[in-house]
Amino acid sequence: MAGMRAVMFREYGPPSVLTPVEVPAPSPRQGEVLVRVHATTVTTAECGMRRGEPRWGRVILGLRRPRRGVRVLGLEFAGEVAATGAGVRRFALGDRVFGFTGFGVGANAEYKAIAERASLAPMPANVSYAEAAASVDGFTTAWYFLHDLANVRAGQKVLVVGASGSIGTYAVQLARHLGAEVHGVCSGRNAALVTSLGATRVHDYTVEDFTRSGESYDVVFDTVGRSSFAACRPVLARNGSYLPTTGLVNNVLAVRTAVTGGPRVRTGMSVRKHAALEALREMIEADQLRIVIDRRYPLAAIAEAHRYVDTGRKVGNVVITLTDQAG
Repeated sequence: MAGMRAVMFREYGPPSVLTPVEVPAPSPRQGEVLVRVHATTVTTAECGMRRGEPRWGRVILGLRRPRRGVRVLGLEFAGEVAATGAGVRRFALGDRVFGFTGFGVGANAEYKAIAERASLAPMPANVSYAEAAASVDGFTTAWYFLHDLANVRAGQKVLVVGASGSIGTYAVQLARHLGAEVHGVCSGRNAALVTSLGATRVHDYTVEDFTRSGESYDVVFDTVGRSSFAACRPVLARNGSYLPTTGLVNNVLAVRTAVTGGPRVRTGMSVRKHAALEALREMIEADQLRIVIDRRYPLAAIAEAHRYVDTGRKVGNVVITLTDQAG
């Protein structure tokens, strides 16, 4: 196959380290499919990877500079199957798919080769490629924490910190779908959005400290890493769960609180997303999920997209389009 457009970074730093390149398009190996990427996204996690933060993450990414296998970022994508390797059974040429690249990244390119058994699924029929790409990581991360770890159920009360972000907008909707009463924490300018997604109360963090609200929650889900277990204990129910998406110390606290009793820290990494992708597809096709897209950029403007995400002011998702069919 001929060359393809991609965006690469060879050193850690600001968005200016992202460089458009022309590289050979991959060929699918046995058990792999080659996806023509129509849309991908820029996430807060990828901006951290670009900066080489947190520092401990460089053990995986590369100590002094990004290793060759992670120099093209891109975690979530939607596209169509352009070729299949030997032995592929789940997908065929032309299938519309969406998925998550995991530690392999690489979706900031026109083509991505990925194992058919990876976090890859048929795309919902009623959304565009852009919308499908913007749904993957945020929803599946929320599913992992709320459904798998905390087992959120009807009658519980859930607080989502960072409720207007990519994970947060899905977390509010998913917790409500699971039958919980949902409160959110975000800036006042996004309160109406979070309310429209299903929150019955919104704490504006610019004027209010939610830990002094007098509320009691079965689950506090911090999607943005701006709280701590110690700070949230006053609003956690006796057997409540604190769900942080980041922070090495939280892994230690998860072990400790599992044996000490009282509120628990539950954390982990959402990498294998097969069941979550199926639930996501079903909810989208049943019109039970709203996909929030803040801005869209072409691949050539991906550095500008990173600058915007770095401001910390994005609402929902920032999408990168690679074709006119992205939608």
